Amino acid sequence: MPLVRIDLAQGQSAEYRAALTDEVYNAMTKTLNVPANDRFMVVTEHEAGDFIADPSYLGIERTPKCVIVQITLNAGRDLNMKRAFYKALADGLHERVGLRREDLFISLVEVAKENWSFGNGEAQYAT
Repeated sequence: MPLVRIDLAQGQSAEYRAALTDEVYNAMTKTLNVPANDRFMVVTEHEAGDFIADPSYLGIERTPKCVIVQITLNAGRDLNMKRAFYKALADGLHERVGLRREDLFISLVEVAKENWSFGNGEAQYAT
């Protein structure tokens, strides 16, 4: 059910981009109860002038290698699950690709279940 969008500055390898998607998926399945094979992701690279992440908002020092992860998902996860996800993803990306924890920006967008269609023009989760 989640739709993941990963945005980053242009110039990373295919292996780096694949590692990003793998780590997001791993963190979601471990902490947010996302089922196996529920993997819908878009990775977009941007030229420097088209990718803006404030270098010091909230006192967090970001570099141009900042990665923005936006996930649209069903509403209902509690704060502890979200915190566990943020930490799992930051730790996983740091360990796997060396991404500084400060360079990970995450946004969760919660929606009602009827806002999804996985194909066939149907609302599979609508009750």
